[in-house]
Amino acid sequence: MTLDLVAIAVMAGLALLYGALVPGRWRGWALLLGSVVALFWLQAPLAPRFADFLLPAATIALAVAGWWLSRPSAQRALLAPVAPEEAYPPRGAPPPTRVYVRDDWLTLLVVAGVIILLSLFRYTGDFRLTASRPPSPLFVNLTIVEAGLLFTALALVLRRLPQRHVLTGAIVAVVALFVALKWPPATTFLAARWRDWTGQNVTLAAPTDLAWLGFSYVAFRLIHTLRDRQTGLLPDLSLRAYLSYVLFAPAIVAGPIDRAERFMGDYSALPGLNGLDAARWGLGLWRIGEGLFKKFVVADVLAGGLSLTPALAEQTTSPAALWALLFGYGLRLYFDFGGYSDIAIGLGILFGIRLPENFARPYTRSNITAFWQSWHITLSNWARFYVFTPLSRALLRRKRRPSSTVIVLLSHLATMIVIGLWHGISWNFLIWGVWHAAGLFVHKQWSDRTRKWYRGLQGRPWPRRAWAAAGWALTLVYVMLGWVWFLLPTTEAALQTFGRLFAFAP
Repeated sequence: MTLDLVAIAVMAGLALLYGALVPGRWRGWALLLGSVVALFWLQAPLAPRFADFLLPAATIALAVAGWWLSRPSAQRALLAPVAPEEAYPPRGAPPPTRVYVRDDWLTLLVVAGVIILLSLFRYTGDFRLTASRPPSPLFVNLTIVEAGLLFTALALVLRRLPQRHVLTGAIVAVVALFVALKWPPATTFLAARWRDWTGQNVTLAAPTDLAWLGFSYVAFRLIHTLRDRQTGLLPDLSLRAYLSYVLFAPAIVAGPIDRAERFMGDYSALPGLNGLDAARWGLGLWRIGEGLFKKFVVADVLAGGLSLTPALAEQTTSPAALWALLFGYGLRLYFDFGGYSDIAIGLGILFGIRLPENFARPYTRSNITAFWQSWHITLSNWARFYVFTPLSRALLRRKRRPSSTVIVLLSHLATMIVIGLWHGISWNFLIWGVWHAAGLFVHKQWSDRTRKWYRGLQGRPWPRRAWAAAGWALTLVYVMLGWVWFLLPTTEAALQTFGRLFAFAP
């Protein structure tokens, strides 16, 4: 199951029960446990045996590891036994470094217990909250114990290493796993090994076998917290708060990519939240309704033959029809993804978490920079914080520093290639990233050289509006042409489509 109409209705109904019945001090627990269950419930069925149960469990394990690794170095001994005098300090004494240890242990045990309880759906026939029949509870218990022992052994080793090096290694490991799941040959290889392990037909292995719910968003949240611990920006988080942030159900399917410090502001206010506040519920339901209209009306209508597909790109010979279908695809992408973002934001509001905005009328922008400040805003911000800014600063600090033009070009290329490959590791996604990097670089150079001239238009409304209209048209066409690389599976198909768009190919 994905975030379809049934799932949205169920989550909205649960938000009503959450607001009406859950006492303030238990809302953090309710948010976490609901997100853990939703992780298994929303995961689509997968062909490899038990994959749709073990992958959500692996998401939780990765989140727990991310929390432990991103704790302050003085608190990385949280898994060690706690002496009585540390657990119960004398009255008036300063709080111990491991003040959260009991709550963290309780969170770990409760989450493990929920996973074990979900495995009991193995015996309930077709009635279950998991995508397919789970593995046996004995297997799940043994796997949890083995994972715990492995994690403890690694923790004992890693505690002796400098935290900065450990965090760098963890970020590299997350990126490596991300590449393995986004690069079809690697994913197919892993799927084949899984099928071989479970006694299934290895020749049927495919990348879709490991369609891991929300992993892209989880990976970016993990990298964010690990990197922010390195730079000292990450606030101290209990395990319960950290897991709630990483696994928050409304945002697990299609984002937005929230930041931990922003999330914690809302999370900390949950105990005092008016669960049935009319204004908040009105806003949340409005955003859900807006998203439903965008996704299930406009986007689905466009998907019914009014937007470009690989098959239509091959069959359509008229340049005018191809252009119309291409614009239809661009609109479909916006209404589809923008609709999901609105739904996630609306559901978050109902639960007391205001997720960041992800779209701000991107197709109305008059330049490519403004477009990327309005399209998938949280992904663009993430890439700017963790790719563009660090790379440009590193180049500026070099003894043989490149020119500012080269620094801007390299930073744009790296940033947009990361965004492109985030969608999938293929030549077309890489080219799509380069396409937008080139647009951003050219716009930067142009705006730097025409700033004085443009300021002279401020007192001349008609020339200024005409220039803005020309910029908007050029930006829109450039973005739409970029979707050719995004949509089509091969470079050859994309080039052929470009030829047909401009009447250069039959």
